[in-house]
Amino acid sequence: MGKLINREDLPALLKELRADGKTIVTTNGCFDILHVGHVRYLQKTKTFADVLIVALNSDVSVKKIKGPDRPINNENDRAEILCALACVDYVVLFDESSPENLLVEIKPDVHTKGADYTVETLPEAKAIMANGGRIEFISFVEGKSTTAVIEKMKNS
Repeated sequence: MGKLINREDLPALLKELRADGKTIVTTNGCFDILHVGHVRYLQKTKTFADVLIVALNSDVSVKKIKGPDRPINNENDRAEILCALACVDYVVLFDESSPENLLVEIKPDVHTKGADYTVETLPEAKAIMANGGRIEFISFVEGKSTTAVIEKMKNS
């Protein structure tokens, strides 16, 4: 089994990980144009548990959230790049606007999100906490964002 997991294979993987006593941390996002801010965020996320599962917005999901011009990179390319990172153990795609349903399935011990969110503004917060998980907010790397990269490319 590789790092990219089909959603229907997730229950068996989770059962195996938990049987081995592993703790699970999740995060989610589009990860459209991977930059140093993403890498540092994912590396920090990995420090909270044994296994990092990234819930990756599918192309359909990204378009719903970011508009018709996104994603820049398709879901297969984005997933492959994430899978190449040492800190990422597994990647699973989801089509919904929010990863809430997927996180209910995973029941992570910890879920991370950028510090621009709070428990009150994070849509999936209730689902995480209802299953006994906790949420960690991670500060962004100043000036590093996909939007900034796109703007820089437009102005070059």
